[in-house]
Amino acid sequence: MPWLAFFLALSLRFTVRFDIPASLGDAASLCRRDRSGWSRIAQATAVKTAWLLCEGAVLAGAEVADTLADRTRGLMGRPGYEGAMLLLHTRSIHTFGVRFPLDVGFLDADLVVLDTVRVDRWRVALPRRRARSVLEAEAGSFERWGLRIGDHLELRETP
Repeated sequence: MPWLAFFLALSLRFTVRFDIPASLGDAASLCRRDRSGWSRIAQATAVKTAWLLCEGAVLAGAEVADTLADRTRGLMGRPGYEGAMLLLHTRSIHTFGVRFPLDVGFLDADLVVLDTVRVDRWRVALPRRRARSVLEAEAGSFERWGLRIGDHLELRETP
């Protein structure tokens, strides 16, 4: 199975994006990586950001991945992650190419937490019945936030 992760990482690395703003410069500068290891293309095509709330209290900043490309890329290749990533229209996840263990929450259509699980690197989390979205965060985050099964989450877009 390591070949699958290698193929995914390689194919996502060379994805061509035509919706990059002209203000970012020429193509050669877009392909250079900064100190964190992320190219300017990855920074320019960031997913939507929002605040993740539970019963009115802010838990964390969240990225909402709603396109197939954003959901496929997910947290692969990042050295760490502060906050949460919400994968819409997703019932299961894998951690091929993810450099750290994850806390994974399975959410229904109303963003109610159905189940939570910790997933180590190079593993697959099986789909859960009635799950419509998945919430990912670095391992230990759910405990720190006090997130439990049955909690109703809310997203508020950042301005």
